[in-house]
Amino acid sequence: MLILDDVRTAQALPYATLVPAIAQAARELATGKILAPERQVVTIDQASVLLCMPAIGPDIGVTKLITVHAGNARHRLPAIQGEVVAFEAATGRRLALLDGPTVTARRTAAMTLLGIETLAPRRPASALIIGTGTQAAAHVDAMIGHLGIARFWIAGSTRASAERFGSRLKERYRHLAMHPLAAETLERDLPETNLVVALTTSKTPVIPARIAPETLAIGVGAFKPDMAEFPPELLRARRIVVDDLHGARHEAGDLIQANVDWSGVTALGSILAGQAAPPHGVPVFKTVGQAAWDLAAARVAVGNLM
Repeated sequence: MLILDDVRTAQALPYATLVPAIAQAARELATGKILAPERQVVTIDQASVLLCMPAIGPDIGVTKLITVHAGNARHRLPAIQGEVVAFEAATGRRLALLDGPTVTARRTAAMTLLGIETLAPRRPASALIIGTGTQAAAHVDAMIGHLGIARFWIAGSTRASAERFGSRLKERYRHLAMHPLAAETLERDLPETNLVVALTTSKTPVIPARIAPETLAIGVGAFKPDMAEFPPELLRARRIVVDDLHGARHEAGDLIQANVDWSGVTALGSILAGQAAPPHGVPVFKTVGQAAWDLAAARVAVGNLM
């Protein structure tokens, strides 16, 4: 069995291969070829949970075990820790043990890339990133490497946090045009860009309600019913596409709080599988995560290394 640390897991998951693998998994989930029940959440204490996410495909299966300890900064440990175990579906033979946070970061960014490729009216030349955490960094890496974006606006909780985030990125990507700003300024001074991606755990909307009709807005960070990145006005004005319809019903706080009409919400996999027509105009895209995306990542890693 392959055992990969975070560095080797990242190396085994290039976006050029991971994005089409996510697309395949989305089609297979829509057509019932991948089975992935709702993830189990077990409370450890008031600030900590254990997450278990299984998925079974015709070729391989995975189980992701993740712990989230919100208070781990005081122990100088990451908040999210865990593994993805991949096994052969026909025999149960263990194939690989992958770093869970790395798989999560890269498959989440890959789903965003797939959403952009499928739903954006044109290839974006710039992006507004709202958030300065681990997922924001993974998304910038993905957009630079896979889409060639070289101009970013970074909105942090403060301008100072955005500047620190941008400085770290400039150390690795000196060619980037990086514009830091405070998220609170977005409603009155929105940059001209055709892509907005929110990667926060905010409980109040951070994506501006009024964005240009050709701008694709993607909400990634809010994954609990009490969180929200999209404003209700924007959700009422656009068609809504999600990565996983079942998961969104339980976890997409933006949509739940806005009391959206779920009959008008479409899963991206249904569009890719030809089960639903692409939306007219530019929709909004909401992702909550799915074990099938971890399975797609395991396929790529195993295929690259075995």
